[in-house]
Amino acid sequence: MPQRIVSDPGIALGTAQLASMLDSTREIIAVLGEDGAVHFANSTFQSNLGYRPDELMGRSLHALVHTADEGAVCTHLKQVAAQDGAPLTCRCRFRSRDGSWRWFEITCRSRLSDPSFNGILLCGLDVTELQRMESERQVISDVVHALNQTANLDQLLNRIHLALKRILSAENCFVALHDPQRDVFEFPFFADEFDSAPPPQKVGRSCTAYVFRTGKAKLIPQSDFDALAALGEVELVGSPAPAWLGVPLKTPTATIGVLVVQNYQNEHAYDLRDLEFLDSVGGHIALAIERRRAEEELRKSESMLSLLFERNPLPTWLYDVETLRFLRVNQAAVGQYGFSQSEFERMSILEIRPTAEREKVAAHLIQMKAESEEHAFWLHQGKDGKTFEVEIISHELVYAGRRVRLVVAQDISERRHLELQLRQSQKMEAVGRLAGGVAHDFNNLLMVIKGHTELLLGALSPTDSIARKIEQIDRSADRATTLTRQLLAFSRLQVLQPQITNLNSVVEEMGKLLPRLIGEDIELILRPGQQLGAIRADASQMEQVIMNLAVNSRDAMPTGGKLLIGTRNCELDHSYTASHPLMRPGSYILLDVTDTGTGMDEETQAHIFEPFFTTKEKGKGTGLGLATVYGIVKQSGGFIWVYSEPGKGTSFKIYLPRVNETEVHVGVPKPSVEIPAGTETVLLTEDEQDVREIAREFLESGGYKVIEAKNGKEAITIAAEHRGKIDLLVTDMVMPGMTGQELAVRLQQEHSGLSVVFMSGYSEHAATEMANADPSVRLLTKPFSRGAILRTVREILQTRKKS
Repeated sequence: MPQRIVSDPGIALGTAQLASMLDSTREIIAVLGEDGAVHFANSTFQSNLGYRPDELMGRSLHALVHTADEGAVCTHLKQVAAQDGAPLTCRCRFRSRDGSWRWFEITCRSRLSDPSFNGILLCGLDVTELQRMESERQVISDVVHALNQTANLDQLLNRIHLALKRILSAENCFVALHDPQRDVFEFPFFADEFDSAPPPQKVGRSCTAYVFRTGKAKLIPQSDFDALAALGEVELVGSPAPAWLGVPLKTPTATIGVLVVQNYQNEHAYDLRDLEFLDSVGGHIALAIERRRAEEELRKSESMLSLLFERNPLPTWLYDVETLRFLRVNQAAVGQYGFSQSEFERMSILEIRPTAEREKVAAHLIQMKAESEEHAFWLHQGKDGKTFEVEIISHELVYAGRRVRLVVAQDISERRHLELQLRQSQKMEAVGRLAGGVAHDFNNLLMVIKGHTELLLGALSPTDSIARKIEQIDRSADRATTLTRQLLAFSRLQVLQPQITNLNSVVEEMGKLLPRLIGEDIELILRPGQQLGAIRADASQMEQVIMNLAVNSRDAMPTGGKLLIGTRNCELDHSYTASHPLMRPGSYILLDVTDTGTGMDEETQAHIFEPFFTTKEKGKGTGLGLATVYGIVKQSGGFIWVYSEPGKGTSFKIYLPRVNETEVHVGVPKPSVEIPAGTETVLLTEDEQDVREIAREFLESGGYKVIEAKNGKEAITIAAEHRGKIDLLVTDMVMPGMTGQELAVRLQQEHSGLSVVFMSGYSEHAATEMANADPSVRLLTKPFSRGAILRTVREILQTRKKS
């Protein structure tokens, strides 16, 4: 348990068990004196804010609080002190050790009247992400409100600027609008610490012009600017800014300008999330500017409403507030909904709603206040019966002497689809981390079980009845090992041996094995791609992917069918990756596994890659087959998508990054049956005592002299005091205080020629990289057998002797 320093001996902190519980919570917990001084802090302060608890002892909490929040926090603590025992909550910002600010929701309860406690208990939860999301929503709401309320463009941009400063470093901000007739930028809004608003200027090759030309949002720190300048893409205009962020102002038909924020002090002032947020605001501004321009032209021509309808790229209509009948619709609405102008004029606005929602919509319309504006999301229905979600902005006005509403609708179905994909990916990532942690702990337990069964079987006669029971235990442990490996595959933590591979070779080999697996009633069709490029992947794991998908297809075709396995080169451009947000444009090898089976509905497709999800009967599958496929593909840097409909079969499409290297397909050597022995000295470091004892017995059975250590610190001390030579370090990767990698680096500096074998319940990236790059390093995955560790130890010691 971490050490605690308590400056006030009068504050009782409870038992060691309670202190441990306080350290394990994700909330920061502190005990304050009446003056705000910190008397106790749990270790969560370090993981949340970077401060060790002992660094906070005696310091005033106010030293961590943002200046803008100091008054509120002082008032909060005074109220807490005055209301002894009553919990009070507030939200404020604390400064992290690295200088950044984090939002916390803190709840304080006074125990000043309790002599055994005599303090204020503070509990706080990091709500930075929630605060950011709330702020973004509020800013977007304010921007939309400004768009709907402010007719003057100057006033509108000033209001948007004030809103942006609540989220971004936007003190330096300007809007550049393009005049296509003169090919110049005009600056209707310009706020800057150093530069004044420039007159209209030629587009040129500024960063602003670069964003305008490409039509893409750009985050350009100084290093990126230098690279672009070297290519002749940009040149410096105005004062140099180490952090520059610009987004295009785009309508559905053109880019009309650029919105820019810049910071002159901090190169890291912006990140990709700021870029995405500002791009969203830029979309609203572009729509607003386009709308203002249209309104000005409409006023000049005295046909404002008519031109507004024709120029608006979004479905727009007028309806009578009393009768709810359409009065006028634009061509965008005709195209979106499929009804003609004359059909719309005979319809009520309820008729573009699904039947089940019409009663609810009618009640909502009755409750809407006169002259109120509406910004809402509704489900609409086209003439063809298909439904889609829309974002609605509406205003009440007077038209031809009657109360009407002007409505602008935008189909957001694609946006919702992308949001769903992102949430699904985040869920899979979280489940993967959980599965990997469980598998790691399970492997330590299996190491002990299998190690003892192997030792017991070696000591008993094969005919002994007890030996047969132990063999049953060993077989069960083997099945458990297989399950943990599948979990590790899903969580992308298994050990892979990637090499340059041609996927056609893997498909061809599997084509020889699959017919026996899928049965004679299923026709196997192989379509290898011509001049197929290479991938960097573990060939055996690619075989596992194909086999698992083939088994899945077999089970979906109980009465027979066709199974197609094909490969081909493909180039994914931005238009494709725009609808698949987790993918990146580039060169890929496509592995397509398609069957003519029963297919799946959307609900099933949303869960098929989750561990233990299965549609089979109980006892007929682990639910890890497709989860394993998902993990292997992701760990290999690829992407997987499923396309299916009930009764129409299923297609799995796997995209693996293409590499421009020659195939080097090296078969996996079979281990020698003979178990080698040796007499060298091995330093064994493992924090789990049961695992350490098994590993020691394995090594000693091979003739090695074993020195034990339960952690890295003890291993360093033992190595320093040992008089003889230490030939090999065998160490666990994950240990408290010092990792196996850190221990290996330290001992190799002090003991020249020391070889290392890492033991791990899963594949740590650092250990795998070291093992691949250094011939004096090996990685041994748990649970391992006596033969596996003795062969590994002998192999690495022999390699060291030869070198």
